[in-house]
Parts: sequence; structure tokens; C-alpha cells
Amino acid sequence: MGKAGQALKQTLKLHGIGQSHLAKKMGVERPVVFRWFHGQTDPTAETVVQIARALKSINPVAASNFIDLYLGEFIAPPSLGENPPRLLTSDTVNVPALAQLFYEAHGSYKYLFFLSLLDILESRRFEITCPISFIDLAQEIITNAWISYGYFKLSLGTKDCVTRQLTAILQENNQRYLESFQKDKTRLKSILGKTDYRSLLRYTARTGVYQLVYPWFREESQELKRKALNQAILYFSSSQYHKIKPLYVFDGERVEDCTAIVMTSDWVNYFKSHFRIVQGWAAWHWLQYLQIHNPTTLNLVNKLFISSGDDDLALQTKFWKSVMNHHPLRCFYCGELLNLKTLGLDHYLPRPFVAHDHIWNLIPISRSLPTPRGNNIPSDHYLREFVGLHHLALTTNHQHLPKTVWEKVIISYFNDLDLENENDLLDQQKLFNAYETTFNSLKTLALRQGFEDGWTYSL
Repeated sequence: MGKAGQALKQTLKLHGIGQSHLAKKMGVERPVVFRWFHGQTDPTAETVVQIARALKSINPVAASNFIDLYLGEFIAPPSLGENPPRLLTSDTVNVPALAQLFYEAHGSYKYLFFLSLLDILESRRFEITCPISFIDLAQEIITNAWISYGYFKLSLGTKDCVTRQLTAILQENNQRYLESFQKDKTRLKSILGKTDYRSLLRYTARTGVYQLVYPWFREESQELKRKALNQAILYFSSSQYHKIKPLYVFDGERVEDCTAIVMTSDWVNYFKSHFRIVQGWAAWHWLQYLQIHNPTTLNLVNKLFISSGDDDLALQTKFWKSVMNHHPLRCFYCGELLNLKTLGLDHYLPRPFVAHDHIWNLIPISRSLPTPRGNNIPSDHYLREFVGLHHLALTTNHQHLPKTVWEKVIISYFNDLDLENENDLLDQQKLFNAYETTFNSLKTLALRQGFEDGWTYSL
């Protein structure tokens, strides 16, 4: 199967889009899409643009994901279609109780708690000899929450208990400093672990860990008053352990004495055997929650999890190196003359906002640039120079890049900037107009989300 067919198949499955629906939007017969989907034929570069535009009319996020998959930039969160992934049944654990985990979840805590618990189990390679302390849980929750709230600037809810804790942490720390470690989760966790997150730890110890296993004891605890509920859950988890097999038990006999949870071995084995399905199921529910509180956020599905390791910018780097073979390039901000060793790439609109690495939003900078701008949006006075640089790159590479590479390059320009053809792409004024229109609308969303505007480079 070719790259375009693979990207199309993943996109349609990821977003639950039917082949007939896409065929109707494109004005082609369903068997045409069927052959692409099953790898019998592969769409041409021109057809890829048509597919992207048809997808955009159905679901703009799907269109963006399709382009990312085609370009090799997108790592899809597991199983995030229109319906939640189905949890697999089991003879050893109560899967229906797990399925009720997020019922009546009024804040972000349950989602972050469970996703963090999965992260801890995976990092420990599903070894359960050591209990998971409330401190470890709180640190993992804070780290995952910061990625959503601090890095991607997503709302977790106006009255959310985790949001209050994060607000205090961001006041204590330099956000740009934290952003510099956003891909090193261990380092980020270490930094955040030094801050004062006692209120979240208290919530975890007094309420949170008991709320998460409530579905296993719903019938037993229906008649209990709220004050006695946590102690009752603690008692039931111990006295009826072999009968009920809750997600975990506690390391003490009284709520005030507990400092950790001990995972149930059968549940850990279930998670180990079906980890991606369970993670996808939890991520789907987390996405639904975030969509309610971030209805206008761009590419939300790409902001559930932060990418790890170095971004693969091979195509983007090749694009700008090709320009350097024919024109001298200088750092967009400091003016330093660039060579192949000093060439770096920066996102003009912040990556935490756009959540992609498309070429049209990248600019060449010096790797040694002394004053990083963090996630601020550059001042408007940079825009015409930015577009001029892209026009130079496009007109140069139109002549010198191999046709197959050129066709890959221009797809994101067409799709994201709503340009119709190569003539529009190579016309500097039309290119500027497309950028200006796109950036004005995107910047409005970014400012509303909390990104700052007007950054200017200074030594």
C-alpha cells in the first residue's frame, strides 16, 4: 500500500468517516475510494489535494491529520474515532465497573488520574511489587495536567480543582523554562515535583483515590453518607477483595493512615495485555471532556499527548536546505548567515497552538539564537518579511526540487492556506493575502486561548 493510501485508511478509521461519505464529497464512485483504502491503487499527488479538501468539508481535523500522516508527521492517539473503543471482556476482572469510571466526572481529575495511573504502570513495566504512593500519583497528574494546561493552554474547566493547583505552580515557575523541558517528561516531573502541590496531594489522599474505585462498590455504599463513604470503600476493598477485585486496594486500615495504593494483579495483567485499547478508551473520554471546555481549539486531537523524542523534520529541512543551495539564508530573527550546521527551524505560529510541523509555518533560524521567544506570537511587522521568505523558497524549489518532493511540499500550503493552484502559490501578493487572512483568523483563536501576541526579537 502506498503512503497516501495508508494515510487515508488511518484517517477514515481514526475519525469514523465512511468511504461512501468521502466518495460523495469528492464526486467519485465509492469503488474508487475502496481501492485507495485497501491499497489496490494509490492516490496521485493531485488527488491527495482533492481528498484533503473533501475531508476538510467533512471534518477539518481529519483533513489536517490526513496531511500529517501523508507527510509522516502525525502520531495518532490510539483509537480516537467517533465512538469510544470497546473494552475487551474478561473472566478475571469486572470490566463493566471499569466502563463506569468516568460517569459523573465533573472535573479533569478522574481522567488525569487514570491516564497517569496507566503511565506509571507502563513506566514500571507493569511491575506491582511496590505500592504507588499518593505523592507519585500527584506528581504524575500535575505533569500530565501541565502539558494540557500550561503547554497547550487548554481549559480544564473554570472550577476545576487541578486548574487551581496549576495556576499556583505557574506563578511560582518560569513558564518558558518549563516549556524547554516539555519533551523530557522525567525532567519536567522533577521540576514540578519541587513545587508546592500539597492541595492536590491532600485531595488525592482524602477523596480522589476513593472516587476512582467507587464503581466497584456502588451497591454496597449506596446507603452511606458522604463522610463515611471513603472509609467504607477502603473497608470493602479489603474485606471483599477476592470477590470484587477492585482496581486497587490501600496500604492502611483508616483513611487518615493511607499513603499509597496497591494495584490488583489481575487488573495489571488485563492492562498489560490490552494496554493500547484501554489507553485509547481513556483518551477518547478525555477528548470528549476537553472538547466541551475548548470548543474552538485548533487540532485538539493532536493535543491529548505530547510527542516524545526529536521531531522528524526531514522533509522540512530538505526544503530549506534546497533553498540554501541557490540563495544565502539568514536567521529570520537575528540575521546571522546560516550554513548546513547552524540551520534550525522554528514555528512562526507556536507549535502548542497549531499542533503540527507543516512547512508553511516554519522559518529558518540559527540554532544558537540567544533569545528564544517561547510560545509567543511574533509581532505583525514580521509578516510581510515572513511571506517574502516563503515566496523565495517556493519559487526556488519549484525549479529545483524533484517533482515528487515538490508535490508533497505544496499540499499543506493548498490545504491550510486555501490556495487553489500553483499560480496562486507562486504569486507573492496572492500568497501574502492567503497568509494574512489565515493568520488573522488563527491569531484570534490563539489570543482567546491565552497565547501572547506582539513578540519582537531583541539581544
